[in-house]
Amino acid sequence: MEDEHKVANSIKKGLGQELFAVDVAYDGVDGFHLASTEEYDLILLDLMLPKMDGVSICKRLRQCDIHTPILMLTAKGQLNDKVDGLNAGADDYLVKPFAFAELLARIKALTRRPKKALGSILTAEDLSLNTLTFEVTRAGIAIDLSRKEFSLLEYLLRNEGRILTKDQIIGHVWDYEADILPNTVEVYIGYLRNKIDKPFKSKPSLIQTVRGFGYRIGSGT
Repeated sequence: MEDEHKVANSIKKGLGQELFAVDVAYDGVDGFHLASTEEYDLILLDLMLPKMDGVSICKRLRQCDIHTPILMLTAKGQLNDKVDGLNAGADDYLVKPFAFAELLARIKALTRRPKKALGSILTAEDLSLNTLTFEVTRAGIAIDLSRKEFSLLEYLLRNEGRILTKDQIIGHVWDYEADILPNTVEVYIGYLRNKIDKPFKSKPSLIQTVRGFGYRIGSGT
């Protein structure tokens, strides 16, 4: 569901070449009708749609107990817009403009992810994060995180086992206009480790540095 016909048709063509079957809706009402009456493996949902916006569609689908993975597309880079989409029930987001290769990678990641990895409760081993209540626990012990630490941990957990580069992390955790220093990601990874790994010395470390590539949470596959 995309607000610009040209972009939507371009995405449909590209996905068709990757052997995906694609239906397109150009406004929110038609999009919601399709999403609520047909069975799909994934929904691409633009944040700004005529007649019904993406956040409203997302909320209504989840209220109807439809748990199809939703990838939110937005031209806005502000953190609050991303948070609104995720809290409405979206499983991931992508800021426009984006490379088709990244869109394809996100789609493949969501469609192969177990259903239990989607939604508001994200886990890795005995670590749990609730995107609706903002509660984080490990081994049943509550962990207090700053807003930025929470956003970083959420992004890592939504991509459990996947290596994320610093650029990917900056693009998804920080505002589009933010002036980020090269070591900012390292600093915040350190903050997270001090809270979710170091206090639990008898347990395996969950955040891993993959030298020359980036970071991941979980064992990786």
